[in-house]
Amino acid sequence: MNWGTELWDQFDNLAAHTHKGIDFLDKYGNFVKERCAIELEYAGKLRRLVKNYQPKRKEEDEYQYTPCKAFRQLLQELGDFAGQREVVAENLQSNVVRELHLLAKELREERKQHLNEGAKQTAVLNAAIAALDRARRTYERAARESERALEAFQKADADFNLSRAEVEKQKANMKLRSQACEDAKQEYTDQLRKTNEAQRQHYEQRLPYVFKQLQDLDEKRIKNIKNFMLSSVDVERKVFPIIMQCLDGMEQAANSINEKEDTQLVIERYKSGFVPPEDFQFEAASGADTTDSATPHHPHNHLTAARGTVSGNRIKKRGGLLSIFSSNKNNMSTDGKEDYSDLPPNQKKKKLQAKVHELSKQVAQEQAAMEGLMKMKGVYETNPTLGDPMTVEGQLNECCDKLKKLRAQLRKFEELLAEANSQVCAPQQLQPPARTNGAPPTQATSIGSNSESLSRSASESSVSTGTGTGQYQCTAALSGTNTGGRAAGGSPESGLGGELAVANTDHANGDADHDDHDNDHESDFDYYYEPDLQPLGYCMALYTFEANGTGSTMRMECGERLLVLETDAGDGWTRVRRRHTREEGFVPTTYIATTLYPDSHDH
Repeated sequence: MNWGTELWDQFDNLAAHTHKGIDFLDKYGNFVKERCAIELEYAGKLRRLVKNYQPKRKEEDEYQYTPCKAFRQLLQELGDFAGQREVVAENLQSNVVRELHLLAKELREERKQHLNEGAKQTAVLNAAIAALDRARRTYERAARESERALEAFQKADADFNLSRAEVEKQKANMKLRSQACEDAKQEYTDQLRKTNEAQRQHYEQRLPYVFKQLQDLDEKRIKNIKNFMLSSVDVERKVFPIIMQCLDGMEQAANSINEKEDTQLVIERYKSGFVPPEDFQFEAASGADTTDSATPHHPHNHLTAARGTVSGNRIKKRGGLLSIFSSNKNNMSTDGKEDYSDLPPNQKKKKLQAKVHELSKQVAQEQAAMEGLMKMKGVYETNPTLGDPMTVEGQLNECCDKLKKLRAQLRKFEELLAEANSQVCAPQQLQPPARTNGAPPTQATSIGSNSESLSRSASESSVSTGTGTGQYQCTAALSGTNTGGRAAGGSPESGLGGELAVANTDHANGDADHDDHDNDHESDFDYYYEPDLQPLGYCMALYTFEANGTGSTMRMECGERLLVLETDAGDGWTRVRRRHTREEGFVPTTYIATTLYPDSHDH
């Protein structure tokens, strides 16, 4: 299969064919180029998608659950997958598009050279054919003139009227024309031979050589298109193992989702450590409660749980002092007290464990730094040329002081953790207040006095069961500070009760502080305590509560009956009033059992 022999007369068609072939090569190059752009755009959009769905800093806590962890791993694998699409685009650009562009340029130059050579050889053949045509016409003209000269001589020789000289003239002209004819014939014969030779050379050697070059060029183009396609496939095939690893990672991430593990995580995260309340005790309908006999009684059709919250409409938006309790309704804030005593027991245990772990790491780091400094000092003492040992002395002292402080903190939090573990592992059951013949519950006494009875740090509440008489004792443990601090605690967690604690139990100096805080919070007092609020119901104090001396909270005794003026607005506090003294204030919702009147739902 040779273009030179099979297509000897198709020079123009072969020129057009090779031109279309190179145009097709350019078309394939543009296809690969546009595909690279699509791959890069796809990879870029995947990366933006991964970036948009990356967890925000405020969402880090939610990403401890297995679906969230799996999703984060999936995003990472998808980012790697996008990287592989970028690799495909880059390799196609370098291995295919660039090489293909260079090849198309080279083929165009070669084709131009071959076509110019073919045109040159065709011009040589055409010149030989033209020379042959001229020689043929010259010979034909000489032959016609020779024939006319012969006819003129014969005619003159037959005419007896012409002179001898005239006949000789015609004879000489005949010979001249005959010789010219012979010369023209010879020239024509030579040119014919030359033209035939040139034609044979053209169609048997020169033009087939040009066609062979064009054929090689076209086959080279076709072969390279094949190689470029295979190279494109190979580029993708090389990234397939990594893409499969990405897909395997996504599959592994999906398989790592464990609903049971997440259920346990929810328990660990939100478990307060408190125990559920005991059953309510029977209350006599009338005459049994002398302390509040004049209080109107309504049917008990809305009795709330002892540690629950009463959901009702807000009478007025609460702000000022008590807003510090409503800012974090689930009581899980990490910006609480240093010893986490404001958190529920289980959450307190978790925070203490994390704090102990952090301090242990800091102690280990400082210990290693101190050992390194001691080694450096020993080297300097052995070889003073390396350095002055006294330069390390100051760093050693500073490191030693820091290590002592860290160890002291570690011991402190280890003790708190041990106490928290004992509190969580052996929770104290809360017993309902004991009643005798319908009489009000006996008021419990405080556990110990001031700080002598407290084994925990400030603001930590303790509720215990009395011994000896078997009588229920309830109180909120108090820290002996004289600063009139806020009531510790906050809203109960999920209605199961929160860690309630209050400060400022030094009653000897409490009056003066009370006066100061009344002045400081006069606007708050005016805001909260407006007259003529109609009671929404009544409540029974389950535990003793000591006010913090600011004028916003109110002291109550275990078993005391109070009127409910405002239900819990979600901050863990209920506004109450003493009927006889008309004293009003806020008490912890979890310290009371509330009964609302039937018409209170309309308020």
